[in-house]
Amino acid sequence: MLTEIQISNNMYYLKKQIDQIESELNSFVDSPVSLPELVNSANLLRMNDFLVKSDNKKTDLISAYSKYSKTMEVLLLSVFEIQTELKDILKEQSSLISSSSSSSSKTKTKTKTKTKTKTKTKTKTKTKTKTKTKK
Repeated sequence: MLTEIQISNNMYYLKKQIDQIESELNSFVDSPVSLPELVNSANLLRMNDFLVKSDNKKTDLISAYSKYSKTMEVLLLSVFEIQTELKDILKEQSSLISSSSSSSSKTKTKTKTKTKTKTKTKTKTKTKTKTKTKK
């Protein structure tokens, strides 16, 4: 249970981190415009700086998505394990119910048979006794 809470908290943290990195990356979307008053090499340095920052954010984003997907895999495995355990429990309960209903059916059948046999025997005995007394 504790690990499930930790995984849940971790998922929330990772999702927030992904959202934050995406918003930071979106603020970088506009590449710097070349300024005509600067030398060509200065404009290239500015573009290089922008690309480095953008690349770092994209790397962070990929890393966050990787962690997020691994956490999702762990959760999914947990769900499949729970599903398997529930199936086993249902099978076990089903077999218990069917064996219980079979045993109670057999008991009822035995009781009915015994009662019918006793009644027939008593009737035959009474009839024989009455016939003997008449003679």
